[in-house]
Amino acid sequence: MLRRRHTSYRSSRPDEEVQGVREACVVAATVLDKLCKMVASGVCTYDIDLAGKKLIADMGAQSACYNYQAENKIYPAHTCLSVNDEVVHGIGKLDVVLKEGDNITVDVCVKYKGFVGDNARTLVIGEASEEMKLLVDRTREALDLGIAQARAGNRVGDISHAVQSFVEGHGYSVVRNFVGHGVGRSMHEDPQIPNFGRKKSGAKLYPGMTLAIEPMVLAGRHEIDIDDDQWTARTRDRKPAAHFEHIVLVTEDEPEILTIPEK
Repeated sequence: MLRRRHTSYRSSRPDEEVQGVREACVVAATVLDKLCKMVASGVCTYDIDLAGKKLIADMGAQSACYNYQAENKIYPAHTCLSVNDEVVHGIGKLDVVLKEGDNITVDVCVKYKGFVGDNARTLVIGEASEEMKLLVDRTREALDLGIAQARAGNRVGDISHAVQSFVEGHGYSVVRNFVGHGVGRSMHEDPQIPNFGRKKSGAKLYPGMTLAIEPMVLAGRHEIDIDDDQWTARTRDRKPAAHFEHIVLVTEDEPEILTIPEK
């Protein structure tokens, strides 16, 4: 999700704050799930963004993206919708119409009762190429491997290394410019969670930490460019990208995924 400087963090979050993040994550995940059901050939990304605006409002939340300001620029959309070689921060537009074989990352970040929920998912549209489907599948697997390392006593580098070693082992690359992060009352809190790094390095993980883990995986090289809209990040070699994100709670036992939609 959108990047700016990170705020400081405590080694663990009070129970009442964990509950606040948990509720915001359910909202974010429910909106994401509904938007993903809209994805189809012939749909324009502007319409998906407008639907996201309405769904977020209907659940009593606000988009954490809309009017987000960083480096004297303001994000104009309610969600991030990134197609094919767009990595993150794609803006919904009338002239971006999805077609068979595309992929799209739907990224929803909300603020609900003072807390943030953030999640993303990449989908393929129709009969995509085997290469495109494999990229998306491997990115999802990388997220699972990263989450598995979000255990008390481990360090951020254990998450980072799990993602990087898996992704690069399959011939892909990970983005260097954007990272996962802590989440709470602010969209971006420390610790930063890169998708590359060494085992047993970085901040130690404690029960009560709420972390956004989000592999951004590129079919080609890791370099990116920023479009003229000042937000959309796309691969420099114009090969496709994929991106999955969950917020997880570090516990005394297994990590708990908080971004689960309402049933």
